[in-house]
Amino acid sequence: MNHSATGARGDNQPRAFDLNDEQRVVLDQADRFARNELYPLSERMDAEEWWPEDAFAKIGENGFFGVTIPEEYGGAGMDLQDAGLVLQGFSRWNHAMGLAWVAHDNLCLNNIYRNGNEAQRRRYLPDLCAGRTVGALGLTEPGAGSDALGSMRTTARRDGDHYVLNGSKIYITNGPVADVLLIYAKTDREKGAKGISAFIVEKDMPGFKVAQKLNKMGFRGSQTGELLFEECRVPAENMVGAENEGVAIVMSGLDLERAMISPICLGVAERALELSIEYAQTRQQFGKPIGSFQMVQSMLADMYVLVETMRTFTYRVLAEAAPLEVGGGGRGDIHMLTAASVMYSAESVHKVLDLAVQIHGGSGYIWESEINRLYRSIKLLEIGAGTTEVRKMIISGELLKDMKRNG
Repeated sequence: MNHSATGARGDNQPRAFDLNDEQRVVLDQADRFARNELYPLSERMDAEEWWPEDAFAKIGENGFFGVTIPEEYGGAGMDLQDAGLVLQGFSRWNHAMGLAWVAHDNLCLNNIYRNGNEAQRRRYLPDLCAGRTVGALGLTEPGAGSDALGSMRTTARRDGDHYVLNGSKIYITNGPVADVLLIYAKTDREKGAKGISAFIVEKDMPGFKVAQKLNKMGFRGSQTGELLFEECRVPAENMVGAENEGVAIVMSGLDLERAMISPICLGVAERALELSIEYAQTRQQFGKPIGSFQMVQSMLADMYVLVETMRTFTYRVLAEAAPLEVGGGGRGDIHMLTAASVMYSAESVHKVLDLAVQIHGGSGYIWESEINRLYRSIKLLEIGAGTTEVRKMIISGELLKDMKRNG
């Protein structure tokens, strides 16, 4: 990313309680790159669950990977809020690629940087920052979703200089195309959730394979799959952090992941509002544009309020989560805030797209339309990175802890 460039889009202009000049440049650049390079890929990605193999290299060449990674490892040396702005800009034009981007940049790359040792950083980060390799994170299993830690059945046993992994992971974003995967497995079954460790697995390691690529309702083209580990031998030096201490990596990573889902919601909602305004101005009924009817005006006003409140909450939580880059998370106010922001954003983008399809009428119901593509994305945002129900449990759990402390 070129930090000195000036933005062109009028809708990224300064507001009170909003972005500073440098942050607006980041959003402008991400928006422009995504509109020119990623938007033309979006229709085919959706139609065919197609993965454009050179896209990651192009994203890397333009400096949009490793946003939070120091320059010595090939990153941009910026913070989580900047990363969120890149994701927002990408998601306006190709939310499926935005999802692939965040799984690579935040869940894999940033996790290895924050929790890995110096040798692991030197080995893996430069290629991940350049987009030469694709990263993924493997936590969810066929029998372990909302209770991903307690129900985890993938195991890792020590065997000399290696750990041997057995088990499977499912719904893994980037799984079918990943070169480097951060995988969680149980190293001590007796300890339950406190017996989990994290490993860097390379796609060519013996015993690892992609069991199947999954065909989805939305975010199509963002590759999602089931991964299989059958006596998969991983060098012991590829363990991230200490043995049986993977739960801390998971929990702090989940707070960052939740903070980074909201910008996807925001980007999708912004694009839906833009398309709806255009449609209301050009679609004629009863001899006049439908935007002249008060009911359509009411829907547009509701959409605008939702988008603006999403924006404020998303930016606030990104700013507050940014210090977690050096540890922390999984508890306290930030745990509650990240859950709240993604819950609110996911529910709001659902409402925005419901209204957007209503404004578009029959044309919005056609599978190939862009507004339909956006509409099919909204459900995942209420499920991924912890369902809405889990988010409510986190929020209420922290609130009730405060009640006990204050009582």
